[in-house]
Amino acid sequence: MSQPGQSPLSTVFLLHIALEVPLAIQGIWAPASLPFLQLNNTTLVLLKMYSTLALGVCIMSLLCYPLPEFLPGKRALAIGLCVYHSIVSTVLFQAPRFIPFSFGAFFEAYKFTPEILWGCMHGFLGLGFVTWWQGTVAFTQMMKKAA
Repeated sequence: MSQPGQSPLSTVFLLHIALEVPLAIQGIWAPASLPFLQLNNTTLVLLKMYSTLALGVCIMSLLCYPLPEFLPGKRALAIGLCVYHSIVSTVLFQAPRFIPFSFGAFFEAYKFTPEILWGCMHGFLGLGFVTWWQGTVAFTQMMKKAA
């Protein structure tokens, strides 16, 4: 339930968690079991480090979700996540195939791969954070006037 000073658009913080936490948890405890190609010791260590960082950011998102929209820390996390998801989306769109899974010949013919789907999901989250930012500007303006 949303609290006073909180927009329903804040669910974008929870969507971020839903997208990132499965990779974060599996990457911390069993990175070699992730369905990625050509994992060596170096990539496993980096994947574990990234997963730890991703889990930390998921915890920050969970803690920021119920906070009022005008708080600078929540807005700073949101803009950081917007930049992150936008860049990751671009990286995934341009990445060579590294997930050995296919949605079938029909989708492959249209170059719709797991990497593209994952990139789309990150792109939608980047757009979601921009929408949250713009949709909550009124909250910050009201608090500025009240102060």
